[in-house]
Amino acid sequence: MLNRTIAPVSKQVDEINFIAPKAQQLDNGIRVFTVNAGQQELVRIEFVFQNVNWDQNQPLQAVTVNSLINNGTPTLSAKEIADQIDYYGAFLQTEYAADHTTITLYSLNKHLVAVLPIVWSILNESSFPQNELDIFIQNQKQKLSVNLQKNDFLARKTFANTIFGSTAYGSDISLTDYDAIKRSDLLAYFKAAFKPENCTIIAAGKFEDSQFNLLNQFFGKAWANNDLSTINQFTFTSVEGKDLYIEKPDAVQSAIRMGNLSINRKHEDFSSLQILNTLLGGYFGSRLMANIREDKGYTYGIGSGIASLKDAGYFFIATEVGTDVCTSALTEIEKEINILKTELVAEEELDLVRNYMLGSMLGSLENAFSHADKFKNIYFSGLDYSYYDKYIHKVKTITAEELKAIANTYLNWDAMTKVVVGKK
Repeated sequence: MLNRTIAPVSKQVDEINFIAPKAQQLDNGIRVFTVNAGQQELVRIEFVFQNVNWDQNQPLQAVTVNSLINNGTPTLSAKEIADQIDYYGAFLQTEYAADHTTITLYSLNKHLVAVLPIVWSILNESSFPQNELDIFIQNQKQKLSVNLQKNDFLARKTFANTIFGSTAYGSDISLTDYDAIKRSDLLAYFKAAFKPENCTIIAAGKFEDSQFNLLNQFFGKAWANNDLSTINQFTFTSVEGKDLYIEKPDAVQSAIRMGNLSINRKHEDFSSLQILNTLLGGYFGSRLMANIREDKGYTYGIGSGIASLKDAGYFFIATEVGTDVCTSALTEIEKEINILKTELVAEEELDLVRNYMLGSMLGSLENAFSHADKFKNIYFSGLDYSYYDKYIHKVKTITAEELKAIANTYLNWDAMTKVVVGKK
């Protein structure tokens, strides 16, 4: 009989295998990367476009085009597009991020011949009807008005704008920015960004030659859009540490967000910094959680992270705490950072972090879609699969002395921008 008082034997993950995609091209030169895996007759096709023509005076062009791109063409209304996609059991998703805009189609293989022409029409003939734009502006202004009353939203918005300024990474969106959106500007952006030269297709699932041939049939021909564009590119310099306080007299909780410009995935220290971040606040067993939540009871949750963008990276810590303990929470966060800079991590704790990170990596590779996601991380950073080999090796071999050195290099309390919204 199984003795449940004895913990099962555990061991470190030994090997993690990645499915590298097959690289191909459509007849018009669009790059296609295919992760062909799985038994289900299901595919995910992502059309990824780099964001272009950044204009700080019109910061909502790309995100609005992304939101409205499937809301009408000369031959199909927004309802007709939705109904036809739904009829075939497919799903169409749009996603805007600071560096890329992605249009994603999920479909059964047998219905690709019916749904791909709809997607082609969306990517070539979207008309951005004025009535749909008016509804979008009204809804977004209402949503922003509500969000501006939320402490965590204000903290995140203020933090991003402070370290990234008026760029796509930190633009300080206001209600008046929505009033400035014009349909003609959306059409101009659409024609500049959504064209073959700016498109990468990543397909995952049971995607074989017949599916590629269908993709080429519809998307390998000439597209309607070909206006000039310039890929967004930003440069940043670190700002001196700032303490920013937005008082909310009636607040019950204060939102805290702090951090600074840092390195991105292309830097040789990025893997080491990821390990340090996990130790500090990157998982439920982290030091910040153990101190601020479990020991002090100041918050329901606190975490830290490292974000890798195309032109920058940043480190952040985020939480919400009771207003009466806000100052104490900041003191404890500073204390945990200083401990990492002055004391060596115990081997037992480091082993726990190693096992968590390796297990998370292995667990994240559950299907063809997740393998495609791992490929996107490196491809759009200009890296190859050796990045993951080095990452796994670093997780397995990093020492307490190395972590202390990384902490002293990248965790500088005085250089961090600290935003508090609420009371302290």
